Order: sequence, then structure tokens, then C-alpha cells
Amino acid sequence: MPAELVEVEGHIIDSLILAKILDLIVGAGADYHMVDVRIGRTNTDPSKVRLEVRADDEGDLVALLEELQVHGANLVGELDAVLEPCTDDGVLPAGFYATTNLPTWVRLGGRWYPVENPEMDCALVVTTVPAPVVRTVPMHRVIAGERVVTGREGVRVDAPERPHGATPFEFMASEVSSEKPKSLLVAEVAGRLRANRQRGRRLLVVCGPAVIHTGAGPDLARLVRAGWVDVLFAGNGFAAHDLEANVLGTSLGVSVDAGTPTEGGHSNHLRVINEIRRWGSIEAAVRGGYVTDGVMYECVQRGVPFVLGGSVRDDGPLPDVRTDVVAAVDEMRQHVAGVGVALMLASTLHAVATGNILPAGVETYCVDINQAVVTKLADRGSRQALGIVTDVGLFVRDLAARLDPS
Repeated sequence: MPAELVEVEGHIIDSLILAKILDLIVGAGADYHMVDVRIGRTNTDPSKVRLEVRADDEGDLVALLEELQVHGANLVGELDAVLEPCTDDGVLPAGFYATTNLPTWVRLGGRWYPVENPEMDCALVVTTVPAPVVRTVPMHRVIAGERVVTGREGVRVDAPERPHGATPFEFMASEVSSEKPKSLLVAEVAGRLRANRQRGRRLLVVCGPAVIHTGAGPDLARLVRAGWVDVLFAGNGFAAHDLEANVLGTSLGVSVDAGTPTEGGHSNHLRVINEIRRWGSIEAAVRGGYVTDGVMYECVQRGVPFVLGGSVRDDGPLPDVRTDVVAAVDEMRQHVAGVGVALMLASTLHAVATGNILPAGVETYCVDINQAVVTKLADRGSRQALGIVTDVGLFVRDLAARLDPS
């Protein structure tokens, strides 16, 4: 049977990483033999396990090894990474290494070099002048002649770990539950945001239209005004209804004060989008006095950058919306440096898109009334995401009261 030696190191026992790796091997119909096991004596000591993994054929083994490396199981060996040049712009060599969002290292000339910007589903591009640098690059941005890591040799990833010490959710066994005490969770998240600010890290907020529909718009605007939000990602719908709520007092034609439909209200968002297009941009409409309140207003006033990614279902869209979705994600990438916490509020598509470009070290909280939404982010590769199943309006209102009690 084809076999390879792999090893995994870190807090792999208490984080259940080793158990997950063994489950994956057995679930794939493969076999393993523990060659070496070193268990840390305390919860601060790392453990290290070396496994021989065997599969029925080479193809099955390769596929399994790729899946295991996502969990920090690396090939044992002292070989340098293999580099191949791109022959065309936007096209990778056939055997390119597909990245995870975990901290990653590449061996070049007998030394291990860290990858500058961990991001999943990218290639590893290596430059050596004036000194070796390894960075992740999405497929569409590689340039002919750039050297790309191929195969699995000479690549290591650090095992994903749960934070140690006082952290949110440590008192609950499951990551996602509709039965968790919400007030306590909000208090814990607020504490993490304060700690994030003290570390000099940035807060990224990702919003869906339900933030406005549930009445959380003024509370989120309050957080922006108080300086808690450093960057905002959303779509045309969120921005359009935020502007509608603050220009016409409705969201999807429903009064934000009375909660009742208004006559002809179904077209209100279209009329507001049309007027913003007349102004030329959201910023121009704010500066001109057409928009005087709301989340987008506060972002403009405080200079908080925002990226609005478009979709095929958008009305209008607003002039600030990036209708080229590839360009939208590229612009999002420009704003994730320095982000320590990401708060996903009632968003599925934009939350998944954002999770795809964030390193695993970014604390990520996904808030939605639908439990399937908060689990989807983790299922798509953002394993650091923790879910809170609750009404987003109540969550943001409580969070704003805790962070900005004035």
C-alpha cells in the first residue's frame, strides 16, 4: 500500500485536532500507524505525533494528505519546495499548491520562510530578490514568469488551535447553539472587541440587509460614530436600505418607526438609489446634505472605508457598488491587513466571501437567526468562525449599549 509519513505538532490533544485527523484517515478507508507520540505534560506544552498513513492507491493517498494538511498534518521530510513558473497571466502550473488560511511556511534553500498573507484557495508565489519572500496570490492575479510552489514538498502549516484562557464560548461544548445565554455571549464579544482595540488591531464588520430590516441600523451607526468600526463590507441591499431608512424612514417600504407598510413604499429604495446615482456617489450625497444619518453616513463622516460587492439581483445599483465581483474581492483584500476581529452580521454570501480572504488567526463571529447560516462559514473553510444564533437587531443593540453606554 502507498504510504507517507506525516507529523502534527501543537496543542493537538485539547483542541481535538489529532482526533479529527484520525477520523479523517479512517473515514477515507485508509489506515495509519503511530510511529512517534510525544504528549505535552501541561496544557501549555505542545504535543507532537508522527503517523504513517497508508491508502489503497497513490491517488487516494494524495487526496487524503491534502485534506490532512488543512488540519496541520505535514509531510515529514527535509526537501525544498518545488517552484515552477507561470506560462500565462492568470494561469497556474498544473500541480500548484492550493493554500489554506492557516499560518504557512515554505522551505527554500534549506530555510523555512513564513507566508506573508495567509489566505485559502490561492497559490504560493515566491520572489527571491533582494531576499526570499513568499505570499499568497489568487489565480487571476498571477503573472507569467512568476514562480509558484507546486506539490506538497517543502510546505508546512501550523495546526489550528482554539485560544487558551478566558475566551468566549469556552463554557459551552458546541460552537453553535440556539440555546446559549445571549446576554453573556454579547458581553464576551464586547470584551473581545475591547481587547482587540487595546492590541491596536482593527474591527471588520460584514453586513446583510437584515441589519436594517430588524432595526439595528441606528445601533450600528452608533458603533461607527463611536470609532469601533474600522472597515465595512456589504452589498448593494444593505447600503440601499440603510439610505432608504434615513432618507424616507422606511426599509423595504416598511416604516422603521411604526413597522407598518407605507403606500407605494415598495419603490422607496429604488427612488433613493436613483437620487444617489444623481449625486454620483454616497459620499457626494452625504456632503450635499441629501443623506444626514445612518451607517453609510457615519462611514463617510469618519472616513471608515467600505466595499460594496454587487450581485446579479441588485437594483440600480448604487454608484459605489463594485459590479465586477472579482474586482470587489480584490478591493476587499486591500482592507483586511491589521484586522483582528471580524463581525459577520446577518450575511451569508458576503460573510463566506470575507471568510475566504481572512487568515485563520482573525477572531470571527457570525451572528444570524438561522443556524444553517452560522455553520456554513465554518463548513466553507473558516474554521475559526464561532456562531451566535440570535436576532441580529437585538444583538447589535445590546453590543452598542455595552461598547458605547453614553
